Amino acid sequence: MVSLSIAKRLPGFSLDVRWEAGDQVVALFGPNGAGKTLTLQCLAGLVRPDRGRITLGDRVFFDSAAGVDLRPQDRRLGYVFQGYALFPHLTVEENVAFGLTGRSREERRERARILLERLGLAGLEARYPRELSGGQQQRVALGRALAVDPHLLLLDEPLSAVDAPLRRQLREELGRIIREWGKATVLVTHDLAEAYQLADRIVVYESGRVLQAAPKSELLWQPTSERVARLIGVRNLLKGAVLKSTPEVIQLRWREQTLEAVNSPSRLFLPPPGAALPFFIRPEYVRLIRKDRPGPDAHHHMNLMDGEIVGEVDQGTTWTLFFRLGVAGDPGQGIYDLEIEVPKLVYEILDMARDRRWQISIHRGSIQVLPSEGA
Repeated sequence: MVSLSIAKRLPGFSLDVRWEAGDQVVALFGPNGAGKTLTLQCLAGLVRPDRGRITLGDRVFFDSAAGVDLRPQDRRLGYVFQGYALFPHLTVEENVAFGLTGRSREERRERARILLERLGLAGLEARYPRELSGGQQQRVALGRALAVDPHLLLLDEPLSAVDAPLRRQLREELGRIIREWGKATVLVTHDLAEAYQLADRIVVYESGRVLQAAPKSELLWQPTSERVARLIGVRNLLKGAVLKSTPEVIQLRWREQTLEAVNSPSRLFLPPPGAALPFFIRPEYVRLIRKDRPGPDAHHHMNLMDGEIVGEVDQGTTWTLFFRLGVAGDPGQGIYDLEIEVPKLVYEILDMARDRRWQISIHRGSIQVLPSEGA
């Protein structure tokens, strides 16, 4: 269990964060300059917090009240820096064995050999970093971090030095290595896809503060605020006026429509009538009602609305449609009200390139209501 509650003031920036996580992969996610790398440096002992406490299991790394501040080499952590930071004048074997101080030359070489073999780098022992591909450099950096058999692995933007076409492949490879080694890991990233693919739990940072820490599935469906929703790129983030709220449902007035949403049982709240409330609807959960079938079934088609497709984007395997309601007033998102995502096959079968007017439905469980910023 990693537990961290620290504060650190720098010129023009203040970090004040607290979170904890079990023996899993945790991603510190947020925009550049949010304090993620500074947190990692404090965790590693490279930067001393002004106050607070950091523990890993029953080991105390830092405690300002008790005067505890373990040296980085005494924390037994593996650290992969941005850009890998391999020593250019050392061979692959020497880079991996670099942190194995206090061991004989034979022990260091044997440990490096075992790591290189497990990481698929056998035969590259005598090469230098400049002679390796990006993926090979990544594995060497991981090997150096894993050589000390760390209790915790720290990864600071591990794919930032890799070109986009290679990033997806290396992300999959990195995820496999982390799972195979079974090390508790803290990952810093500003790439949400990377956080979701590699981590079990995500801590959302902004301006030196933690906005939310949650399992990734919970974060996806239940961001705790409009700010978090925007940071994780939620689409169809809208705002309506409360008509009625009960422990079971919330009714909203939006664009002359009455929408009914399920009240979340995990964070039940009862906003008063008239309150402005943010909500979002995932594009893939908006259903277009087929015209070649009987009329909408009230048990399956809720929150019915009419309108037209005013634009679209071909995403390869899917189409993103921009849908505007057939009512007066300004659309909710510039020139359209909702984004709708449909598979390419559906787009072609229903001839959406030609047929632009549709009726849509949104299940009330697919409308995710958020607490207002002041709640």
